[in-house]
Amino acid sequence: MSLRARVVVERPRFRLDAALEVADGEVVALLGPNGAGKTTALRALAGLTQNRGSVVLDGEVLDRVPPERRRVGVVFQDYLLFPHLSVVDNVAFGPRCRGTGRAAARREAMEWLERTGLAEYADVKPRSLSGGQAQRVALARALAVHPRLLLLDEPLAALDAGTRLEIRARLRQHLAGFEAATVLVTHDALDAMVLADRIVVLERGAIVQEGTPAEITRRPRTDYVARLVGLNLYRGRAADGVVELAAGGRLSVDAPVTGEVFVAFPPSAVALYAQRPEGSPRNVWRGTVMGVERQGDRVRVELSGAPPVVADVTPAAVAELELLAGQPVWAAVKATETHAYPAQV
Repeated sequence: MSLRARVVVERPRFRLDAALEVADGEVVALLGPNGAGKTTALRALAGLTQNRGSVVLDGEVLDRVPPERRRVGVVFQDYLLFPHLSVVDNVAFGPRCRGTGRAAARREAMEWLERTGLAEYADVKPRSLSGGQAQRVALARALAVHPRLLLLDEPLAALDAGTRLEIRARLRQHLAGFEAATVLVTHDALDAMVLADRIVVLERGAIVQEGTPAEITRRPRTDYVARLVGLNLYRGRAADGVVELAAGGRLSVDAPVTGEVFVAFPPSAVALYAQRPEGSPRNVWRGTVMGVERQGDRVRVELSGAPPVVADVTPAAVAELELLAGQPVWAAVKATETHAYPAQV
């Protein structure tokens, strides 16, 4: 591994304790809700926040190495370009700080601007750039110091929806060609799924799940992750094809599992009925409509009950069933639509 770190940061009413390993050429995303400790972890890796753990990069212990001497490039959420410097001088700033002469630093900066498609903006000031252009300048500035570790703090957060799609694709191309370790902080699941080789999920200062995007999507292990990937998720104890849920209720599953398990299924697998449905064996229970929200060509319905559940139905079904807050309704999910897996890793 290029990076081996244990980040331990203690503050009043908050403690971050997370072990991270990132290989050369690998992009690891730190994903989690606001306040989980993502940016704090990034700043600790950069040496900008006191870390009671340890950071080892390429075998070198960085614990007593000041930030400016670490081979680390950082792209902050707001990019933090120097407003009084031209684009080329912003990119040349890092090499200049490391002792490169002015002319050589500017030549190197121009090479990076050409790689990022911004050579024509070399002499303009940052205020003349769009959000996407500013993001690419910040990336070029970070890469110009030839870092062994690249840290990206919400690099797409400041972009509008239209620009975000294009810049996400460009960023993925740049990261694919970066041979050192990259740690990306985001709260956006799509950014993590598209940009990262591996995802580490932080909640309340601790790692609660890690794996490839496919593993995270298929087997969420917390309510936060399940909501991100759009699944209903429950924990319970399985025996003989039935899971007794910790939060109340039971579900039949089509999997040979026993002991502590998670059960997950998408909202689209949930069918709603005004009366208890008859027919093929399935999970059926009574609930109460708590909320109804239009999402594109579907309608998301939130139900209380044992268990509570989220269903995606058509607008026609909403009208036919008269789905309003407080309305009683029956929910049904086929056992074959569920995905059950061990709760212990």
